[in-house]
Amino acid sequence: MTLTLATWNINSVRLRLPIVEKLLDEKNPDILCLQETKCANELFPAEAFTARGYRHQAINGQKGYHGVAILSKLPLSEIDRRDHGNVGHARHVSALFEAGGKRIRLHNFYVPAGGDEPDAVRNPKFAHKLDYIEEMKGMRADGEPGVSSILVGDLNIAPLEHDVWSHKQMLKIVSHTPVETEGLLDVIAKGGWVDLMRRHTPEPAKLYTWWSYRAADWAASDRGRRLDHVWSSPDLAPHLTGVEILRDARGWDKPSDHVPVIANLTF
Repeated sequence: MTLTLATWNINSVRLRLPIVEKLLDEKNPDILCLQETKCANELFPAEAFTARGYRHQAINGQKGYHGVAILSKLPLSEIDRRDHGNVGHARHVSALFEAGGKRIRLHNFYVPAGGDEPDAVRNPKFAHKLDYIEEMKGMRADGEPGVSSILVGDLNIAPLEHDVWSHKQMLKIVSHTPVETEGLLDVIAKGGWVDLMRRHTPEPAKLYTWWSYRAADWAASDRGRRLDHVWSSPDLAPHLTGVEILRDARGWDKPSDHVPVIANLTF
């Protein structure tokens, strides 16, 4: 069987529902993970996804901010919603599903952006981001006996040199400062995760999933960052057949500043 899994920071699911439906109609993934849904659970447009076959839903939302959702054609169980740091943010949801004879725990994350100033003393948002990453270091890909793992989402860090348009110019910009990149790479190393997006496209190839709204012509300037990620436990990595970054979605009507990332695994 083939498993197709998409992840996308949609920047308001209700505002951008038409382009989410466009993605589902064109790509038809088995599972879609959304971040920054920006709505309370009771206002989530669940019926629109049910109508397209995504009957199994794990939603963790809040009014106007943050929010994550797993929308699946495959049954979900053991849904877990966590508030890392106990600050009242809806930034993580996970669920179990089965594919290829494996039980898989799927984590969907929206890591704090961290504000504009990379100073944890003067900028509480940046301090919160660093604390969040520190807590993620305790998450292991083999954390549950007999269960494989996939972690996706907007992690708001471009960890590698070629995950940004200019490594030198970005070193003091939030999302690519050394304390952030080293922290995220430590999460991968300590948790035993595999960066699936770089498995078939290693550096020095550039990979971007985000282009700023501030750019007059985002495509021409192409000053992107890889803020969205797909990781897995080592046992799933050999099953990866490809990862597609839908760059064209940045130019869709009323777009998010992020684009969908789709991973395909064959069992």
